[in-house]
Amino acid sequence: MILPIRAFGDPVLRKVGKDIDKDYPGLQELIDNMFETMYSANGIGLAAPQIGLDLRLFVIDVTPLADDEDYEDIKDELAEFKRVFINATILEESGEEWKFNEGCLSIPDVREDVKRKDTIVIEYYDENFVKHTETFSDIRARVIQHEYDHIEGVLFTDHLSTLKKKLVKGKLTKISQGEVSISYKMRFPK
Repeated sequence: MILPIRAFGDPVLRKVGKDIDKDYPGLQELIDNMFETMYSANGIGLAAPQIGLDLRLFVIDVTPLADDEDYEDIKDELAEFKRVFINATILEESGEEWKFNEGCLSIPDVREDVKRKDTIVIEYYDENFVKHTETFSDIRARVIQHEYDHIEGVLFTDHLSTLKKKLVKGKLTKISQGEVSISYKMRFPK
């Protein structure tokens, strides 16, 4: 089922997610719905707060990036990178900070450069509640960090400079009021 994505301004986007256990009611259906919702919006990541649930759960599928010539050197890794992250904790961020133009399904039509570290070590459970501790670099680390921020109540716009925040403030206000043209299902706070 395709769920409405919560727009900027919805209080759930600012909540720190709660851990869940393997007996969370309807977990597999929720995961399936999150992937379906993400795909319908042409996204590569979606976190539970974006569909109105303050849970530590996000899904990622960067396989479409495997066809992008910018990622030719990691094509094989990207072609197989579809994951579910439950109760994730980033244990370490390292490497050089690099800028990348980020966007967000909850903040349509706003894209800005965000600096993030190149490499992360993350601990999480998959959809079968198998625990993993893994290291990721490149665009995979970037997407994970972006979605992880969502379960911490942080949005990519929070990483912008004061000047950039002032420049996008009007757009963010319009989004929160539903004054945006989008091709996917959204729920607006006002």
